[in-house]
Amino acid sequence: MRILLRWVKANSVLLVNAGSLVGATAVTSVLGFAYWWLAARQFPLEAIGIASASISAMTLLGYLCMLGLGTLLITELPRQPGQAGSLISTALIVVGGVGGCIGILFVLVAPYLSADFQILRASIADIVIFAVGVSLTAITLVLDQALIGLLRGELQLWRNILYAVAKLAALFVVALWLSDAEGITIYATWVVGNALSLAALFAFVVFKKKESGKSYLPQWGLLRKLGAAALQHHLLNLILLVPSLAMPVLVTVLLSATMNAWFYVSWMIASFVFIVPGAVTTVLHAMNSAQPSTLARKARMTIGLALVLSALANCLLQFGTKQVLGLFGSTYAEQAAWTLRILAIAAFPLIIKNHYISICRIHDRIARAMLGMLPGGLLELGAAFPVGEICTFNRATIRGSTSSLARGYISPTSHRSELHGSGSALARGYISIASREITSQRAG
Repeated sequence: MRILLRWVKANSVLLVNAGSLVGATAVTSVLGFAYWWLAARQFPLEAIGIASASISAMTLLGYLCMLGLGTLLITELPRQPGQAGSLISTALIVVGGVGGCIGILFVLVAPYLSADFQILRASIADIVIFAVGVSLTAITLVLDQALIGLLRGELQLWRNILYAVAKLAALFVVALWLSDAEGITIYATWVVGNALSLAALFAFVVFKKKESGKSYLPQWGLLRKLGAAALQHHLLNLILLVPSLAMPVLVTVLLSATMNAWFYVSWMIASFVFIVPGAVTTVLHAMNSAQPSTLARKARMTIGLALVLSALANCLLQFGTKQVLGLFGSTYAEQAAWTLRILAIAAFPLIIKNHYISICRIHDRIARAMLGMLPGGLLELGAAFPVGEICTFNRATIRGSTSSLARGYISPTSHRSELHGSGSALARGYISIASREITSQRAG
């Protein structure tokens, strides 16, 4: 017991920050379930459909507008502690501005892709609300990673908790007063949640700050020098992110929406296992970007920790698969069991993959990481096509179809990106499921 306590004390910084990432995902997922449960019972299906699609678009655009600055800050903040305030403020202004512009552009273009998005530009206020939502999403994603770079994971945890609680409370207020609310009104509750969480964090920083206000002023020269590095980070992040976003779409296209529902639920559950290697390697990146001399020792520790936790999680999912999936319904337990078992195994190669990426970031070898990850990402997506073609010849074997696609997904070492916090897997899952339910009811 004493040895364990000494080990925990010696690695407390890593454990606290990694735990904050896992905790933020868990809390936002649980409260996200409560959010969509309330929305489904209080608002019209059409409003939920528009809101869920708009929130999905907001989240995707927020990730794209990060411009690599989140992972860049994790690298640079430990190296330039005296410039932390200026680096963060400059990055937040940039991604916030880009996010707002991209949000406006999306509102103008989206109605040509789907008439349902016409409501987003019904008025100037609606356009502004959507654009502000994209802007705040990009800001919070970058800020959460910056806080990990400062090894202040507890702040990003509390910000995410406040964000999840605030948007749920805002939805409850809207449900009391506007039972016939439109989709943009539901979307606005996410904007309110993000805004309140940022305001609270800003007030905390102002109250606790020990430096002059000038230290927080943006310095564009600092960011200009890091522009090439930020671009490399952004390209690497996109390479890692695209396969995870595209796979559910491919399942639907190649198989069916029903099979995608089974696949997506299994994927959401497996994502909780994937969080562990992602969290420990993100903190490893933050702790060693300025101290590469200790990287080997700490990497051995994080690899061992991730292996132990992933093994424990796999024991639960391999032997308790049907009980876990049964929480979503008996059909999921019957049809998606092997899909979940196969996906859960991906946690082990993912440990190696995430450590490789973090080590490349620490040593500023982003181009090498891109060259290593790009073939794997293409193989992830490419493997789905022959598997999907094979499965179409035997649609009756539904369980085999989804589990085969799962094998195709993990074969090149499946990925869970380092982007944590407000964009959790379960939250996106609830949005996806809500959208499918609305589509099916419309068709009926």
